[in-house]
Amino acid sequence: MRPPTPDHDEEYLLDYFAQGQQVMRDLRAAQDAIRQVEGVAASRDGLIEAAADGEGGLTRLHIDPRAMRLGEPALAREVAAVLRAAQEDAARKAQEIADAAESAAALPQPLDETFVRGRVEQVARDLLQ
Repeated sequence: MRPPTPDHDEEYLLDYFAQGQQVMRDLRAAQDAIRQVEGVAASRDGLIEAAADGEGGLTRLHIDPRAMRLGEPALAREVAAVLRAAQEDAARKAQEIADAAESAAALPQPLDETFVRGRVEQVARDLLQ
């Protein structure tokens, strides 16, 4: 977005502001989407299943009674591995959403002091003519 001529400053600033509002809406939508993320995983034998949310919290754990035959140490390792895999799946999905939101969130370059100084000088010249 190119800086406007002085006659179009108001239009430019309104458009700049509208773009900023759209970026904020898009970022809020990405936050909401991340809250809806569910990562899932299961053990190789399918006896242990887990799900995690976009923040890594456990949302579901199912252990088939037949998994108890593994013995306590093996069962603990399997449960931990499935939980970790579900969290990693959720983290990957959340990161994809965040990356897409970041690449879409592009505002025009901010107006700096040279822009404002140029406008003030232009107005002063116009007044003296």
